[in-house]
Amino acid sequence: MNFRTGLAAGAGGALAVLSAGRLGRRVLGGTVQRLERRLERAVRDLTAKAEQGGPIVKAALAGAKALAAGKSPVRALLSFGWTALKETLANIFGRGRRGKPTNIVEQIDVGAPRRLVYDQWTLFQEWPTFMKKVESVDQKSDEKLSWKAKVFWSSRTWESTITEQVPDRHIVWRSKGQKGHVDGSVTFHELAPNLTRVLLVLEYHPAGLFERTGNLWRAQGRRARLELKHFRRHVMTRSLTRPDEIEGWRGEIRDGEIVTSP
Repeated sequence: MNFRTGLAAGAGGALAVLSAGRLGRRVLGGTVQRLERRLERAVRDLTAKAEQGGPIVKAALAGAKALAAGKSPVRALLSFGWTALKETLANIFGRGRRGKPTNIVEQIDVGAPRRLVYDQWTLFQEWPTFMKKVESVDQKSDEKLSWKAKVFWSSRTWESTITEQVPDRHIVWRSKGQKGHVDGSVTFHELAPNLTRVLLVLEYHPAGLFERTGNLWRAQGRRARLELKHFRRHVMTRSLTRPDEIEGWRGEIRDGEIVTSP
C-alpha cells in the first residue's frame, strides 16, 4: 500500500467513525428521550396510586420525583430507600400508636458512701455535664423537672414528677412526653461503709417511630447501663474528691407532695 492509498483508507476510516459516532448519539438521544417520557408517565401513575399504595409504591414515587427534579440517580435511590424504610417501619409499628412498654432493670456498685451517692444523684441539673445523652435538665421545683435528651439523631423532651422521695433510700417518679416517657424508681443500698449499690428500675413507654424501633432493639436498656457507668465514674473521680461540696436535696416527698423540706 502506497502513501496515497493509505491516506485515503485512513480518511475513509475516520469518516466511518464519525458517522458511527453521530448515529450513536442519535440512538442515545432517542433512548434518553424515551426514558424521560417513561419517567413522566411513571410519576403520573405513581402519584395516582400513592394514596392507596403500600410502602414500596410511596418509596418509588419519592425516587421518581427526585429524578424528575433533576437529582442524580444516587440521590434518587437514597430517597427511595429512606422512604421505603420509614413507610415499612410505620406499617409495622403503627402510626401514632403507643408502643408496648419496656421494663428495664439495671444496677451498679459505686465505691462511695451511700449519702454521697444519693446526694450526687439528686443534683439533676449537673447530669448533662457527665451523662452523654442528657442535654439539659431544668428543675422547675423540688418535685418537677423538665428533661431534654438525645434519642438517635433527634432530641426529645419530657416532664417528670417525683411522686416519692426518701433521703438515702429511694426516689420514684412519673413522666409524660409527646414522643414517649419513662416512669421508674431508683433505690440506694449500703453494701459497706464505702460501697453503695444503685438499683434502677424503668418502665419505658415509646411513642415515636424511632423510639418504637429502638424499643425493638432494646437500645434503651443499653443506654441506661452506659449512663449508670458515667454516673459511677463521676462520683468516684469528682464527688469523692470534694464530698463537702456535694449538697443534695434531702427533703421528703410522699404522694407527690413535699412533706419535709431541708
